[in-house]
Amino acid sequence: ASGPVCQAADISRIPLKTELCPKPAEPLKPLVPSKSKLATIEAKRIMSVLDEAIYKVELVTLLCDMVGHPEALVEMREDLAGALREHGALCQALQDSVGSLQEKARRLQEEEDAEEAWLYDHRLSMELHKASLPMLMQQVRDSTKNILRLLASDPQATKFLQMQAFRRSTGAQRFMEGLVELRGFLFEKLLTSPMQAREKAQFLQDISRRNQRNQEAIDILQKELASRQKNRDAEVEKENFVIQELKNHLHQVLKLSEHSLLRTRQEAERQQKADFRASQARLAKTQQEILVLRSQYHNLVSENHEAEQALRKKKYKVETEVENWIQKYDMEMSEKQEEIEDLETVHLEEKLQLEELKQRYEVLVEEFNQIRAEREISSKKRLEAEREMLRMVRAATLIQAVWKGYLVRSMLRFKKRKKRGKGQGKGKGK
Repeated sequence: ASGPVCQAADISRIPLKTELCPKPAEPLKPLVPSKSKLATIEAKRIMSVLDEAIYKVELVTLLCDMVGHPEALVEMREDLAGALREHGALCQALQDSVGSLQEKARRLQEEEDAEEAWLYDHRLSMELHKASLPMLMQQVRDSTKNILRLLASDPQATKFLQMQAFRRSTGAQRFMEGLVELRGFLFEKLLTSPMQAREKAQFLQDISRRNQRNQEAIDILQKELASRQKNRDAEVEKENFVIQELKNHLHQVLKLSEHSLLRTRQEAERQQKADFRASQARLAKTQQEILVLRSQYHNLVSENHEAEQALRKKKYKVETEVENWIQKYDMEMSEKQEEIEDLETVHLEEKLQLEELKQRYEVLVEEFNQIRAEREISSKKRLEAEREMLRMVRAATLIQAVWKGYLVRSMLRFKKRKKRGKGQGKGKGK
C-alpha cells in the first residue's frame, strides 16, 4: 500500500551522518561496521518505513508556506488546490485559536486582583476554548492525511512542490534534521551485528580502563614533580634571600669605611690649613724671631709627621679589615656555590628518574601496540573461519540439491518403466 510514496521519495539526497569511512584508522577498526549495505529484508523494510516517514514530513513541512503563495496553487488540480486551501484555513484557525488562548492566559495573569466573578467567567471561557482545540487539531490531522493521499496519486504535483523554493520554519527544519540523524543512527545500528556490538562495547571498556590507569599514573607523577619543583624553588628562594642580605651588609660596611676615611682626610686637611696660616702669621709678625721659632717649626713638623703616621696606621688597619671582610665573603660564596652544585646534582638525578619513567611509558605503548596487533590477527582468523563455514554450507547445499535432483529423476524413470510394463501386459492379453 505504501509503494507509490516510497517510489516517489528521493532517498539518495538524504545525507547520512553515519557514512562509513573507506579506510578507517586501524585502532578504531572494531568501532566501524564490517558491512556497508543492509543484508536482511527486515532491515530494508525498517529503512523503507523510516524513509517514507521522512519524505512525508518533508512534504508536510512545505504545505504551510505553499498555502501562503496562491500563485503556486494555479497549476495544480482543483481537488488538490481546494484541499490545500482548506488545510491553510484550518491551520490559520488553529493558530488564531492558540494565540487568543495565550492572550487570555496572559491577561488572567496580569489581572489576578480583579473581581472574582470576572475571573470565573474568564477561566470558564478559557476552558471552553481549550475544549474546542482537540476537534480543530483532529481536523488539521485529517486534512494533512487527505493532502498526502492526493499527492501520492499525483507525482507531478509532488515534484512541483519539491521544486518550488518554499521555506520551512526553524522548528520544522530542526525536526527534519533530527529525523535524518535518527536515520543515520538506525542505519549504523542495523549494519552492526550483535557480536560486533559486544566487541565494540568490550573494546570501548578496555580503552577506557587503560586510559584511566594511564591518567592516574600521569597524575601521580605530575603531583610528585610539582611538589619537588615547589621544594626546589623554595630552597632557591631562601638561598637568594641569604645572598641578598650578605650583599646588603657588605655594601653597608664599605659605605661606612669610605665615610670614615673621607672624614679623617677632611680633618687632616683642615688642621694642616690652620697650622699653615698660623705659621704664616707668625712669620709675617716675627721676621726677627725666625731663628728662634725655627726650632719650634721643626718641632711642629715632627709632630705633624707623627700624626700622619698614626693616620696611616689607622688607614692600614681599616684596609686590613676590609680585606678580611672580602675574604669572608668569598669563603661564604664558595660554600653557597658548593650547595648550589649539590642541588644541581640532585636535579640531574631527578631528571634521570624522569627519563626512566619515560622509557617505561614507551614500553607500555609498545605492549599496547602489540596487543592491538594480536587482536587484529585474531579478528582476521575469525573472519577466515566464518568464510570457510559459509563455503562449506554452500557446498553442502549444492550437494543436497544435486542428490535431491538425482532422486527425483530416479523416481521418474522408475514410474516410466512401470507404466511401460503395464502397457505391454495388456497388449499380450488381447
